[in-house]
Amino acid sequence: MSEPLDAPADETPAADAAVPARWADAGFATRAIHVGSDPDPRTGAVVPAISVATTFAQDGVGGLRAGYEYARSANPTRDALQACLAALEGGTAAFAFASGLAAEDTLFRSVLVPGDHVVIPDDAYGGTYRLVARVLERWGVAHTPADVSDPAAVAAAVTPRTKVVWCETPTNPLLGVADVAALAEVAHAAGALLVVDSTFATPYLQQPLALGADVVVHSTTKYCGGHSDVVGGALVVGDATAPSGEPLAELLAFHQNALGAVAGPLDAWLVLRGLKTLEVRMERHCSSAERVAAHLEAHPAVREVLYPGLASHPGHAVAARQMRRFGGMVSVRLADEAAALALCERLEVFTLAESLGGVESLVEHPHRMTHASAAGSPLEVPADLVRLSVGLEDVDDLLADLDRALAPAAG
Repeated sequence: MSEPLDAPADETPAADAAVPARWADAGFATRAIHVGSDPDPRTGAVVPAISVATTFAQDGVGGLRAGYEYARSANPTRDALQACLAALEGGTAAFAFASGLAAEDTLFRSVLVPGDHVVIPDDAYGGTYRLVARVLERWGVAHTPADVSDPAAVAAAVTPRTKVVWCETPTNPLLGVADVAALAEVAHAAGALLVVDSTFATPYLQQPLALGADVVVHSTTKYCGGHSDVVGGALVVGDATAPSGEPLAELLAFHQNALGAVAGPLDAWLVLRGLKTLEVRMERHCSSAERVAAHLEAHPAVREVLYPGLASHPGHAVAARQMRRFGGMVSVRLADEAAALALCERLEVFTLAESLGGVESLVEHPHRMTHASAAGSPLEVPADLVRLSVGLEDVDDLLADLDRALAPAAG
């Protein structure tokens, strides 16, 4: 790839690694295990090294070895992760960051200027809402919440200044489903980018670029890492052009380097390791979540179950069309806030904690925890909602834990 924009000569990121031809037609698990993880040519080590060097020796001034000069601009371990993410999402380039919000902030600052407008989901992740409403708004970027499960509602929210249509699918925490192909048409008709936060779906269950999206966002903290031991984020792109007319991949490469919120080498290594088992983990997450959702839908203490895999879910048909399976997240609505809080407190196998996507099952009360920043806004989460991240424990133990915790409410 050519030098991105006006990056100084001494801070040019190394070229993005394309998917090696021998893996181009390989299955998902094969790519997850092998892309970015070639055996070391000197030792034969089958696990990539964690490269902690901050700087790299040059063969004469400007004589870079493999394009490396300074670790913020490029790092071998981060490059390995980025190559793997791009291969799994069917993208041409990927960029790894210190957190999901660092990835989002870099994207927004790459493609927006004061006076621009963004459409966001009306049940977006609380951190995304906080970034848009309390940071970008002060910078002069306006936003409009819309129901991303309704392409007509998104189209109605678009203005002549809209540069980004942002969607999550499934959404966090109400598990709404957006039709990515339909939203791509809406965004592109307005000259805007469609950005899809696919954290809940992961690259294994859904590939938005193939459906017409321009950018895929992941909090790699979640399922990509998969073990609740690393914080990270990622952007993956294809051949899209930014609203400014510049190649999006080059624009993001420049801003990743210029803003500097990059993934550290150990974090990148942990996410890369997590990706190798993503397929087998997601199959178990999905199987268990399907049983949990069906069990809770029949429970007398549960008012509503939100899970795309249920035929009762309004987005079930769209999810079945664009997802491989339906994910490991289940949200439930109970009688009231008191019942929701009681469920959170009584569960024992499910751990009361924020975040999601790890091997252990987690429960949280979004209204008071992850989405507290949306209180009083159009994105406020119902107080009777409980979000479950269904982990890899024996599912019968999870069902028994739920039954025991719900028993007082069931009478």
